[in-house]
Amino acid sequence: MDTSKSSTGNDPQPAGPAGPDGAPPREVPPSRRGWRRWAVDTRPLRIPAYRRLWSSTIVTAVGSQLTAVAVPKQIYDLTGSSAWVGAASMAGLVPLIVFALWGGAIADNVDRRKLLLVTNCGIAVTSVLFWLQAAAGLDSVAALMVLLAVQQAFWGLNAPARNASIARLVPADELAAANALGSTVMQTGQVIGPLLAGVLIPVIGLPELYLVDALALCVTVWAVYRLPSLPPLHKETGRRTVRLGGVREIVAGFRYIASHKVLLLSFLADIIAMVFGMPRALFPQLAAETYAPYGEGLALGLLFAAIPVGAVLGGLFSGTFSRARRHGWMVIGAVLAWGAAVVGFGLSDSLWLAVMFLAVAGIADMVSMVFRGAILLSAATDEMRGRMQGVFTVVVAGGPRLADVLHGSAGSAFGAPAAVVGGGLLVVVAMTVLALAVPALRRYRI
Repeated sequence: MDTSKSSTGNDPQPAGPAGPDGAPPREVPPSRRGWRRWAVDTRPLRIPAYRRLWSSTIVTAVGSQLTAVAVPKQIYDLTGSSAWVGAASMAGLVPLIVFALWGGAIADNVDRRKLLLVTNCGIAVTSVLFWLQAAAGLDSVAALMVLLAVQQAFWGLNAPARNASIARLVPADELAAANALGSTVMQTGQVIGPLLAGVLIPVIGLPELYLVDALALCVTVWAVYRLPSLPPLHKETGRRTVRLGGVREIVAGFRYIASHKVLLLSFLADIIAMVFGMPRALFPQLAAETYAPYGEGLALGLLFAAIPVGAVLGGLFSGTFSRARRHGWMVIGAVLAWGAAVVGFGLSDSLWLAVMFLAVAGIADMVSMVFRGAILLSAATDEMRGRMQGVFTVVVAGGPRLADVLHGSAGSAFGAPAAVVGGGLLVVVAMTVLALAVPALRRYRI
């Protein structure tokens, strides 16, 4: 692990020692001055390979949201039932979880660039099939659900390889900055993508929306094609290789997590924050009851947009935190801030105050995401990074859905405001107990 001081700035200087696991040499530029010290840290973008990977993320961040809006819209148009929309969501979740775990094991045993090429091509072909079924007027919910399941399976195979590759492209002290850049783009896509879909659907229609996503994915495939080869390092050094993506390798990944406390704690921190503290299932009830005087539609839209907008702002000003070396404390502080902001949101009678608290929660979530991702990349060996990212994908996808069930039930039983406040308090208490009881996360730094 690199224990030298973090580099700051954007002006290249003579290269320092080589980064870990084949990452490029570290450059040590002078400190940034003025407003640049607050803005997003762009040092990783000087590395051509990372810049290509990041550029492909820009395209997929927006394009994937077009399909994410189009599929439930088409299902609702065909059935007139929100229950079918919910069933489709679950149809996509199961293959995502299964193939993310499997994809992590595969990513640790093959050239990650080749795996990214295959899976990105698979996602692009699926988008083309979405377009064909809509253009042909197939009007089949079953076909849509099958295509969604296949798409999510490819995405599950893709995400671990993509995230695990970052540590091979940038030096250790720039991992937080690289994660901030990627997370900012993804969060921006979650804001812009649905808005763009809402504008385009009345103009070009659903079939063409799928086609736009498919064409955008071609850009992603080209960007990935130009990445350098990323073969497993343990194969290069002659170490014994494992079977490709077997159950044994997946189990070995979980054992690895259990034996490395800082990795386990990083996952537990996210589970605490998302399961106890993600209140999105209560947004419709709050919009209809607490914030009805502001207009139910306006309130609902602002509540759903506030967290992603806050996350984007956190990313744009990530220079304020991305150089921190005490990654463990950054995760702990971010989760505590998330919980406190959720409590403030639950206590707010004013819509604008509620939106402000949710935006603060979004900033805290961005900080947590950046440093949890950096810990997973820096604390795990290269032969385990794919599996760590597979578990990370499952936690990120599954946590908010568990929160929907928990908060929905609590909101029905105790009222939406009480459920939100209670969830936020649980986050603060649980994270405090975890941080005090197990010091590994507090002590972790690069």
